[in-house]
Amino acid sequence: MHLDLPHLTWSGPPIDDEDILARVPEPLRGALRARNGCIAYRGGFHVRGACREPAWHSLREAWEGAGAFHLLYEEVLETDVPFAEDGLGDQFVLRGAEVWHLWAETGEIELKSPTLEIFMAEIIERPTEALSLEPVTAFLDAGQDLKPGQLLMAYPPFCVAQSDQGVTLTAVSTPERREFLATIARQIHDLPDG
Repeated sequence: MHLDLPHLTWSGPPIDDEDILARVPEPLRGALRARNGCIAYRGGFHVRGACREPAWHSLREAWEGAGAFHLLYEEVLETDVPFAEDGLGDQFVLRGAEVWHLWAETGEIELKSPTLEIFMAEIIERPTEALSLEPVTAFLDAGQDLKPGQLLMAYPPFCVAQSDQGVTLTAVSTPERREFLATIARQIHDLPDG
């Protein structure tokens, strides 16, 4: 597996966290050795790296830090490896060999792919569908810019009925977006659908 993805806009810094890299399952470990994470699809897909800085790119920070996803979402296991996210902040975690998709607004998690290799092949073959790239594309086509360390904020959130009437998209810092998503998920966790 490799991280030579289309519309690559940023590559991670050199590896400086060998301890975390040693705990990452293959084939992700091999891919990170070749390219220590990246941002591709014009900001629509971010693969974290084995580095300590920047914190928004650090696999260790997402896995074990104060904002670790298993601390933010009860559906995420401590052993899940939060290796990537899309441009809106939905997360992709390795659970054993499988790739699971965390819908960050609602906290729901579902099996996405039986292996990382199949997941990456699906992204390359059908990126718009696999990564829900429509909001990112609309934002960029409107002349806006999504910089490394930023995610898109959709307001109102897509999980509420009012979003059917349209949303406003803005670029915000990755930590700000992650905290907003976790807060929304906590607030609606016990509400019935609808």
